[in-house]
Amino acid sequence: MNTNRLQGLRLPAEWEQQRAIMLIWPHEDTDWCPYLEEITEVYLQMAKAITRHEKLLITARDTERVQDLLTKHLTEGQMKQVTIFACDNNDTWARDVAPITLLPDTTASGTEQASVLLDFCFNGWGEKFAADKDNKINQAVYKAGLFEGTLVSHKDFILEGGSIECDGKHTLFTTTGCLMAPHRNQPLSKEDIDQKLRSFFPNINHIVWLDYGQLAGDDTDGHIDTIVRIAPNDTLLYIRCDAPQDEHYDDFHHLEEQLQGLRTPEGQPYRLLPLPMPNAIYDDGERLPATHANFLILNDAVLVPTYDQPEKDKRAMEQIQLAFPDREIIGIDSRTIIRQHGSIHCLTMQLPLSPAL
Repeated sequence: MNTNRLQGLRLPAEWEQQRAIMLIWPHEDTDWCPYLEEITEVYLQMAKAITRHEKLLITARDTERVQDLLTKHLTEGQMKQVTIFACDNNDTWARDVAPITLLPDTTASGTEQASVLLDFCFNGWGEKFAADKDNKINQAVYKAGLFEGTLVSHKDFILEGGSIECDGKHTLFTTTGCLMAPHRNQPLSKEDIDQKLRSFFPNINHIVWLDYGQLAGDDTDGHIDTIVRIAPNDTLLYIRCDAPQDEHYDDFHHLEEQLQGLRTPEGQPYRLLPLPMPNAIYDDGERLPATHANFLILNDAVLVPTYDQPEKDKRAMEQIQLAFPDREIIGIDSRTIIRQHGSIHCLTMQLPLSPAL
């Protein structure tokens, strides 16, 4: 792909106006099979919340089943917000499968081009899981005319949506552990990948590589959307571990120190809002990557993962409310989602609203 065609575009912040949220619906041939009923209930809760605020695009293998389920649980008005598209899938992690949208930079002179949706390769987080069907979803949705903008394939580079955070201006956050993990973009060096990111996202001239903070049970090698999230006004919400006996304590203490040492491009410290580390949750003896940082920002709302830990859930939602004072904060019980090692943000992808040119 000639990245020169991306000039005049920018990677928006997640809290900017959205056209829709994209979901990939689970079925019995995904890893959700042992608890398909439970995860379907979570999807229905997410669909209810999302369609109160914006449109919802769902890809599903069995569209009739999904249509019937939604019709029983959503109002007629909410159903008008929903588009269901028939498409098979290996798994359901839309954050890492769906395209990453670039919008026209309205501050640049002469900007007249349409939005561009970058279709990167997803290889199951370093060839851990099959992803052949997932890699065909974006092209199918695009050919059906359900995306707004031009889909540009870049299947020669592996990049997952959960591995980057952007302030919508000039700064991108990522993690060294994920982007430098085996079986992704070797033999590219860190400097090579840094330059690639700058070429894909023309508004970015400052990339922060975080070196600490991987959660136990995380299949992604340390996606940033599980540990640190960017919010308006140079705010960072991050996981803090206050329990010295917790296996995460040293690593997340170093993460906090790194965040405290960061400066914005204007030379100011970031506003840091810590989120509590959830109490350990295990499944068959394995610790699961529970995190309140994996929240989803909607138009006028934020969906926050909760874990039936009232004190910590409440504290996390209060901190997120501080970062997004004008949005409704909605808790979604995510104990079923983390059994597959992800949470709300991992299951979803925002499709930003293109500005009128």
